[in-house]
Amino acid sequence: MKNIVLITFLMVGVLWVFSVLMDSAMADVTSSGSTTNDQVNSTGSNTAITGGYSSTATTNFQDGSSSNTTTTNTTNAYQGDSRVVSTANAPALSNMSQDVCTIGVGVGGSSFSFSASIGTYKRDLNCERLKLAKALYDMGMKVASISLLCQNPMVFEAMHHAGSYCPYDSKIGLEAKAEWEKYGMLRPDYEEYTKNLRIIEKVDNEILEDLDGEDQAITYSGGTVKLGNE
Repeated sequence: MKNIVLITFLMVGVLWVFSVLMDSAMADVTSSGSTTNDQVNSTGSNTAITGGYSSTATTNFQDGSSSNTTTTNTTNAYQGDSRVVSTANAPALSNMSQDVCTIGVGVGGSSFSFSASIGTYKRDLNCERLKLAKALYDMGMKVASISLLCQNPMVFEAMHHAGSYCPYDSKIGLEAKAEWEKYGMLRPDYEEYTKNLRIIEKVDNEILEDLDGEDQAITYSGGTVKLGNE
C-alpha cells in the first residue's frame, strides 16, 4: 500500500513540473499570427517567434525606373471538330472447329450518328468435298470418292491430262473417256475444254496450210510416191 501511495505522489509531482516548464517555454500568441513575447538579454531585445507570423515585402524604385512582368501562355489545342464517333465491333465468329467447313465473315462501320456491324458464315464447298471424298474412300468406295473429286473442274482436267479419266455412269477408263467426249457439255471443265479445243483446231489448221504448200513424199519398200501426183 505504501508503495502505491509513493508512486502516485511521484507521478503527480512529475506532471506538475512538466506543466510549469511547458508554460514557460511556449510564446504568448494574442493575435492572428503575431507574437508579443519579448525576451531581454544582455545584448538587447530579441523576439521569440514560436507561432504563425505574417510578412510584407516592399520594393522601392528610384525615380525613372520601373519593373514590368509579362506572362504569355500558349496552348496548342486542337480547334477542329471534337465530336466522338460511336464504336461498332464486328461479331466474333469462331472458325476453330475442324469438322465444320465454314468461313466467318464480319464487317462493321461507324459514322457520327450511326454505327452498325454484321456477321455471317460462308460454306466452304471445296472443304466439304474433300471431307466427303475421304469418308467414301475410308468406307472402300474408291470409285465414288474419285467421282466426287472429279466434280471440281481442276481435278477433272488433271485426271484427263494424266490419262486417268473420271468415271461416267458406272464406266471407267477409255469407256468413260468416250462418254465424256460424246456428252462434252456435261464436263465440269466445259468452258476450259471448249477453249482448249478452239486453240487446238487453230494450230492444226495452220499446220495443214503449211503442208499444202510443200511437196510431200512417202517412201516405202516399192519406191517413193509424191503426194498430190497420180
